[in-house]
Amino acid sequence: MKRIVTLLGVLILVLTLIVSNESFSQQKKKSAKKMPSEEEMMKRWQEFMTPGTQHKMLEESVGTWDAVVKIWMKGPTDEPMVSKGTSEQKMVLGGRYLQQDFTGEMMGQQFTGVGLTGYDNFKKKYVSFWIDNMGTGMSTMDGVLDKDGKSCTMWGKMDEPATGQKDKRVKYVTRFVDKDTQVFETYDVFAYGDKKPTMEITYKRRK
Repeated sequence: MKRIVTLLGVLILVLTLIVSNESFSQQKKKSAKKMPSEEEMMKRWQEFMTPGTQHKMLEESVGTWDAVVKIWMKGPTDEPMVSKGTSEQKMVLGGRYLQQDFTGEMMGQQFTGVGLTGYDNFKKKYVSFWIDNMGTGMSTMDGVLDKDGKSCTMWGKMDEPATGQKDKRVKYVTRFVDKDTQVFETYDVFAYGDKKPTMEITYKRRK
């Protein structure tokens, strides 16, 4: 009986290896057929790396901005905490990314943060990440410019160490009120939905 079980085990292992090998070979053949020429690959990469009109739009935010920050710590229906800050924004890496260096105050403590925003020519999306001195993680997000061109809606994930939540879904909206005014909103979708923000930053370009 043991011998039969052993033989069955060996047979199953051999069949699994044969099927896996055939599947790998088929995938390899499909990949080889789809592989573009060297010239086409170089062309695609050139398109991927070249800044375009979307990057020019990011360039319009270059400058020094004064910020008023409102944070609803207990939910959107409560009174917000209000503080002020300054944002220095510049294009980096050959006009491919907008870098933001923010300094201000949060809950009575000095707050500093750095963000990078770009447009991914391959994914056809705006992409961004944020880090600051109030944590050791990174917030990442991506999205598209709305049809009217007056706002950009992005979605991302963030961790909430206080509640133990990881990869919490968050909505971010940047509204371009005019060339010297922008409003950035954060929505805690999990806790409060996406109708009222839990944080709002109003930026005014310094003249």
